[in-house]
Amino acid sequence: MIAYFSLAAFAAAVALSVVTYASTRSYLLSQRTEVAMRQAFNNAQLVRTVLTSDRTVIGDLVTNIRSERGGYAVVHMNADENGPDYFYAQEPLRFTQSNLPPDLVAETLGGKSGRQRFMFSGSPYEAIGIAMPSVRAEYFEAFPLSDIERTLSTIRTTLSLGILLITIAAGVLGFSVSRNVLRPLKRVSNAANTIATGGLDTRLEPETDEDLNQLATSFNEMVDAVQARIEREQRFASDVSHELRSPVTALTTAVEVLETRRDDLSERNRQALDIVSTQVRRFDRTVLDLLELSRLDAGASETHLEFVRVADLIERIKDRHGYLNVPLINSLPNEINSEQTLTDRRRIERILVNLLDNARDHGSGATRIGLDVDTSSHYLLLSVEDAGPGVAASERERIFERFARGTASRNSTGSGLGLAIVYEHARVLGGQAWVENANSGGALFVVSMRRAVRTDDQDGEFQ
Repeated sequence: MIAYFSLAAFAAAVALSVVTYASTRSYLLSQRTEVAMRQAFNNAQLVRTVLTSDRTVIGDLVTNIRSERGGYAVVHMNADENGPDYFYAQEPLRFTQSNLPPDLVAETLGGKSGRQRFMFSGSPYEAIGIAMPSVRAEYFEAFPLSDIERTLSTIRTTLSLGILLITIAAGVLGFSVSRNVLRPLKRVSNAANTIATGGLDTRLEPETDEDLNQLATSFNEMVDAVQARIEREQRFASDVSHELRSPVTALTTAVEVLETRRDDLSERNRQALDIVSTQVRRFDRTVLDLLELSRLDAGASETHLEFVRVADLIERIKDRHGYLNVPLINSLPNEINSEQTLTDRRRIERILVNLLDNARDHGSGATRIGLDVDTSSHYLLLSVEDAGPGVAASERERIFERFARGTASRNSTGSGLGLAIVYEHARVLGGQAWVENANSGGALFVVSMRRAVRTDDQDGEFQ
């Protein structure tokens, strides 16, 4: 908007200045020419009158002609019908006929009066030629335009300064107007971004302007409706998960009882029991995941911070959950690797196990676990690389949504909640989660976590 105001004002100022300058220049020159021509014709009339009675005094007459200041007069005449031509210049001699425009001299000597502007010694002049055939003579008078040029130069400078000031003033006005107009919109944008990142209790303050206040009211009502709907859905998911927990537990117990009597069942019943057992365990895992997400959404999931050495913690987690063969590539700098990091070991375990399970179920198994820091050393980076086909670029953001499945995992088992839980835990730890393609061709899932360290046995601080 500032650029628009400035450009519009600049264009308008330039157009107005050009018109003003052209009009002023035309007026000044026409006025100057009119005055000079009137004087030139008066002087020519005087010359014609004198030549009619006495042609011998032409030299004294030309010397005493009153011309414009800085100008001069020249008379051309024939001594007789067969004699040579003579030019008489005004005394004291400053210019001669050779300084006049040749075209004007030729035209006037041809019997036609005229005028022409020209430059002499770097200064502008205007010359007037008047033919006087009745006395076989021509009168020339030139007058300077320096005063008009100086006036026009002052006008040009003034107009240029005016264009600059108008452009600056328009920019300041545009800045002020844009701030007043866009400030409410910026507040709306900031509020929308806050809401998009989970701050559903964000609302806009009432505005003094009636139209803007209506916008703020409508926005707040929309957020109220969105918040109410999200809360209803969260309560519904939580209630359903809790209600399903008891029957799922009962089903799990019943399946375990049946499995103790597996030898008493026929082959066909054993196959049926295996299917039921698999689906019940899957059902149980889905319910547990839903309950965990419900707690995360409600902020009821407590964070227990303690000082641990992350590399040692990851080694214990992968060994405890049956991933002993997955190597840990520890790329932490020595000074960071030797420090204890303040974090929630339960959340790290949940993140790592979910990523390893995801690699097992959908990526042909994990090939390595990575531990590093970002370029600023403010975040720990935990990554899991798999041997699968990778994740398409179009699915890399959606894959962390709830119940989302990538193309490669459409026919795999799982509830589609594992990566959503990873994302939520990463967010609680002050970081985020994303996926990219590994150099080996598989998928590389990366989780960043805000780093806090302890350099002695008691004190801890965030880096």
